[in-house]
Amino acid sequence: MRLSRYFLPVLKENPSEAQIVSHRLMLRAGMIKQSSAGIYSWLPMGFKVLRKLENIVHEEQVRAGHIPMLMPTIQPADLWRESGRYDAYGDELLRIRDRHDRDMLYGPTNEEMVTDIFRSHVGSYKDLPLTLYHIQWKFRDERRPRFGVMRGREFFMKDGYNFDLTKEDALHAYNRHLVSYLRTYERMGLQAIPMRADGGPIGGDYTHEFLVLAETGESEVFYDSAVTDLNFGDREIDYDDVAQCQAILEEFTTKYARTDETHDEAKFNDVPEERRRTARGIEVGQIFYFGTKYSEAMGATVQGPDGKPTPVHMGSHGIGVSRLVGAIIEASHDDKGIIWPEGVTPYHCGIVNLKQGDDEADAACDALYASLTALGLEPLYDDRKERAGGKFATMDLIGLPWRITVGPRGLKNGVVELTSRRTGESEELPPQQAVERIAQIYAALG
Repeated sequence: MRLSRYFLPVLKENPSEAQIVSHRLMLRAGMIKQSSAGIYSWLPMGFKVLRKLENIVHEEQVRAGHIPMLMPTIQPADLWRESGRYDAYGDELLRIRDRHDRDMLYGPTNEEMVTDIFRSHVGSYKDLPLTLYHIQWKFRDERRPRFGVMRGREFFMKDGYNFDLTKEDALHAYNRHLVSYLRTYERMGLQAIPMRADGGPIGGDYTHEFLVLAETGESEVFYDSAVTDLNFGDREIDYDDVAQCQAILEEFTTKYARTDETHDEAKFNDVPEERRRTARGIEVGQIFYFGTKYSEAMGATVQGPDGKPTPVHMGSHGIGVSRLVGAIIEASHDDKGIIWPEGVTPYHCGIVNLKQGDDEADAACDALYASLTALGLEPLYDDRKERAGGKFATMDLIGLPWRITVGPRGLKNGVVELTSRRTGESEELPPQQAVERIAQIYAALG
């Protein structure tokens, strides 16, 4: 993409309404624009990052054996009355009526909807296990929406639902989700720590939140510092292997890590003093096992091996995809702007032409652009007739991991400058070597 043809409305000044880093930088980098309180338009750069995160989530869900679908945003209130949540959910539930005076709602989650789908089409234990998921816009009418996409009213979320014959099968689905989430977050360049949590309005005795440590996190967290040494890495996982998934859950959840809602001071004090930590955390996902809560209330049964109707065991599993954009920025930025991890960057590298209009510089930039594109990479070429300082400031603000700087002086020596956004280190290389270096970096990500 050539920046002269792109829509990137960057701001030079910090917006007064932005209270935290991610909100400020997303506005300044031209990623979002507020439509109304807690509701945002996703401009091209922000939308591109959102789609990258969505694709990673999809890939890891399918890898785990889960089946994608799509449910509507508007749901009939009668389903929620069946489960008992229509009145219990509170004022965050946006209740509406259609032209025929039927009670409807804008879904904040989909337990009722997916249970209705299941009970309509699945009747035998032989059709289990089954896990369905979708990624969809949702709405919760927050009293005080704030912090940009971190706590908006409208948000983009992956929610999945498992249906199993027994509690043991459902807990394997729980473990399977935990493993898939660990893979998902690490691909995004995040360390998201599973922490024992409270079930809230969804319910369930088994639940873990995934939190990214950040000063601006809404939750106070207490943890053993040894959990930050855990890394999922490139392990090959058989998601049907019950013992393997259980072992990974135990590895990542045995050490103390809890939110303030479930904090146990006595257990925390059992952690060696030098490893006790308190911090703030941003919730980026949560998994639940809630047994037969919804299947019993809504009559979601299957014929069991004994021929009798058996309520299925269920769980739900969510990832806040739009919230993740903000969380990544909170975890990865400096005083100049965003620093995107390579796995989620909107463009693989930036090209800065220091002398736009110079035949040699223009030709060299065009050749770099063509070479990177031919390798399946997406460069963002700043071909604007603007001073070099302004171009560098824009690149630092939007946070692309790598920048190739092209100028007449370097070209006389047959080199361009390759710069790492994260470290600030630069290296002079022949243009083709710079292209090869970038290609190698992204090839290593898989």
